[in-house]
Amino acid sequence: MLKTLITSLVACGLCAPHIAHAETAEEFYRGKQVTVKVGFPPGSGYDLAGRLVARHIGVHIAGNPTIIVQNVVGAGSLTLANQMYRTAPRDGTALALVSNAVAATPLLSPSTAQFDPRQFNWIGSNAPEIDVVVASNQAPHQTINDLQSKTLIVGASGLGGAIFDLPQMSNALLGTKFQIIAGYDGAAKIFLAIQRGELQGISGIGWSSVKASQLSEIKSGRLRVLAQFGWKKHAELPDVPLFDKSKDEIDYQAVKFMYARMQYGRPFLMPPETPQDRVRAMREAFKATMKDKDLLAQAERFEFEIDPISGEELDELTKEIMATPPAAVARLREILDLTKEK
Repeated sequence: MLKTLITSLVACGLCAPHIAHAETAEEFYRGKQVTVKVGFPPGSGYDLAGRLVARHIGVHIAGNPTIIVQNVVGAGSLTLANQMYRTAPRDGTALALVSNAVAATPLLSPSTAQFDPRQFNWIGSNAPEIDVVVASNQAPHQTINDLQSKTLIVGASGLGGAIFDLPQMSNALLGTKFQIIAGYDGAAKIFLAIQRGELQGISGIGWSSVKASQLSEIKSGRLRVLAQFGWKKHAELPDVPLFDKSKDEIDYQAVKFMYARMQYGRPFLMPPETPQDRVRAMREAFKATMKDKDLLAQAERFEFEIDPISGEELDELTKEIMATPPAAVARLREILDLTKEK
């Protein structure tokens, strides 16, 4: 009888299905294709950032997947952010580069931001950003004080992007007199409009974007950097003044909220529910890419800053933004004419 029982147990064991081992991130990515989606048009500063990372990150991802770039243009990258939250693959093959304003938009414009930024898997950013005001030498503005006494006609895409939101905010809280002409498809088109004399400048554009595409115009004097936003001057702009801080507490919190976006730089993220081992693999790959000697050489050639921000740091920054006092958010919604939204 014992012999029969042993025989039965052995037979049962032989018939039992093999227990599948959990697939590692390296095994998953081997032979796969990862799409880096960029929420801005080709030729923009964000596009440069996306393609620079895409060119080098593949060798640092466990399994060495193929990397391709896709531009998903619309609403200052909100189209892409909504796509990443709602419909993008959650298996680790989708990586997106979005605006530094994305995390703040659900508070300011909940009807257009169909996502909770705390649910994204933030991967990292190349560096914090400093936004500046750039004017044509044909404009009568010579100093930051002129921005507060004379109208400067600036171009923008639309609500949600720094080149619209920052000048709108600074008009209300910092005393500037920007006249904002919206509807331009990215900074490259705005700079062309400045050259044609349609516009006088641009406000709220990242200094790194200016360096990447307009450095020769700055050096020639055809474009001038008149002011910078933020709490601390960029090391390369020691003589360019900052706007004064608001003395009203609610207004100060509102300005702080708007300036927080600059800490995101050009952030990469993955959709919610992406397996965490693949998120960790992508975060580690991003950190390694920021140290890649070939990337660093190209970044130097393109005047592209590298001072990396980790995905974990972006997670914490997102939590801080979402905890902004409601009164400050309400003040900004009024300034940006968003009070009619639900």
